[in-house]
Amino acid sequence: MTRFIAGEDRQQVTLLPDCLDDYVAADNPVRLAEAFVDELDLAALGCAGAVPEATGRPAYDPATLLKLYLYGYLNRIPSSRRLERESPRNLELIWLTGRLMPDFKTLADFRKNNGPAIQATCAQFVVLCRRLNLFSKAIVAVDGSKFKAVNNRDKNFTVAKLEARVAQVEASVARYLAALDRADREPSDVAEARTARLTEKIAALREQMQDLQAMRQRVEEAPDQQVALTDPDARSLATRGKGTGLVGYNVQAAVDVEHHLIVAHAVTNVGSDRAQLAPMGVLAQEATGCEPITVLADRGYLNGDQVLVCEGTGVLPCVPKTLTSGNVKRGLFTGQDFIYDAQKDHYTCPAGQHLTKAPARSDRRDEIDHYRNRTACPACALKPRCTTEAARRIKRWVHEGVLDAMQARLDGMPDAMKVRRQTVEHPFGTLKAWMGATHFLTRTLAKVRTEMSLQVLAYNMKRMIQIFGVGALITAIRA
Repeated sequence: MTRFIAGEDRQQVTLLPDCLDDYVAADNPVRLAEAFVDELDLAALGCAGAVPEATGRPAYDPATLLKLYLYGYLNRIPSSRRLERESPRNLELIWLTGRLMPDFKTLADFRKNNGPAIQATCAQFVVLCRRLNLFSKAIVAVDGSKFKAVNNRDKNFTVAKLEARVAQVEASVARYLAALDRADREPSDVAEARTARLTEKIAALREQMQDLQAMRQRVEEAPDQQVALTDPDARSLATRGKGTGLVGYNVQAAVDVEHHLIVAHAVTNVGSDRAQLAPMGVLAQEATGCEPITVLADRGYLNGDQVLVCEGTGVLPCVPKTLTSGNVKRGLFTGQDFIYDAQKDHYTCPAGQHLTKAPARSDRRDEIDHYRNRTACPACALKPRCTTEAARRIKRWVHEGVLDAMQARLDGMPDAMKVRRQTVEHPFGTLKAWMGATHFLTRTLAKVRTEMSLQVLAYNMKRMIQIFGVGALITAIRA
C-alpha cells in the first residue's frame, strides 16, 4: 500500500462551509490592491459612474472593475477576456470581487472610458510613495524605450516603404512576364496550366500596384507622411539594429535612483528623445516634490534648447555631450582642446593664443558666435595639427553657458551614466518581460497611455511590496 498525501473527497459534504476570507492570506498582494482602491476618491479622480444613478438597472461599482484590472496587471493578466475567464475560477478574484463576474465587454469599456481617471490613480500611488519620504535623494534617471503597437509593420506605410514595395512589385511583374513568354514557347498541357497561373499572379500584382498608388496619395497628404491602418496613432520607429525598426510607441520614464520607482512616465509616437528632457524633468519634479531635482539622461536627450528650458525651473539635467567632430580621425585638435574663459569671453588654443569673438555679420540670423585669431594662426607652429584653413575658427552657441554648467555637474558625478543605466533600463526590461512577445492590447495614443499607466502602477506596487511588505503598506495606505 502506497503512502501519499491524500486529498479531500470531492463528494464529502461539510457541515460548516469555509469562509471566503480564509482562502486569502493576510500578506497576499490582492489585499493591498483592495486597500489602495478603497482609499481612492474615484469621483474626484473623474471616474465615470462613481456616483450611482437613482433609477435604472444597477451598474458595477467602478472600484470593483479597477481592482480587477489592477489584479490583472499585477499577475500578468491584462486581457479583459482572460480576466473574464479567471473571475469564476480564481479564488483571489472571487475574494476580491465578492463572486462578481463582469463580462469582458464591461471590463474593456471601463478601461476605454476612464483613461484620465486610471492615469490619475497611477499618480496617486506615487503620491503615497512621496508621503513615505522615498524620494529623498532628488535624483532621477530618464530614458525612453520602444514598445510594439497592435499595428503590423506591413500595415504601416511611409514614402520610403512605398517606394521599396513598388520596386518589389515591378520586379515580380517583370519576372512573371518573362516566365509567361517562356511558357508560350512550350506548347503542352503543362505549359497551358502554367500560363493560366502566371496570368492570375500578374493580374493580382497589378491590382496590388493600384492599391499602392492610392496609398501613396494618402501618405503624401498625411501631416507626417505616414499612415498606419490598424492603429492610426502608431508610428514606424527606428531602433539601433539595422532592419529592426518596429511600429509602436516611444515610452518615456523617470525612475528614482534610490528605490527604482517610476515617478513619472509618458507615451509618445515620436521616435526621437531630443524633445523629452524638459517635459520629463518637470513631470518628475512635480511627482517627487523635490526642488532642485537632478535628471540623468543619455546622449539621445542632448538638445541645447531643452537644457535652456530647464534653466531656472529647478530641473538640473545631466546629459553627456555628443562629440561629432571628425578632427580626431584627421589628427587635428578638437573643440575640447580650446579652453573658454567666460569672464574675458575668449578661447585659449593649445599654443597659448587667444581666439576672440568676431563681429556679428549682418547676413547671419543664427545664435552662433565665431571666435578666431587671424594674426597668430598663419605663423603658428601648431597650425598643421590645428586647421587646414588660413585660421582656426571656433563656433559657440550664445547660450553655451548652460551646457558648460551641465558639464560641470557631470564632472562632479563620475558614475552618473553608470547609475543611469542601472536605474532606468531595468524597469523597461521588467515591463517588456511581463508583456512577453506581444504588444499593447489597445489602439490609439490615448488608450495606450491608459494601458501603460496600469503597467506602471503594477510595477510600482510590486517594488513597494519588496521594500515594505504587504502589511506595512496597507497600514500606510489607511493611515
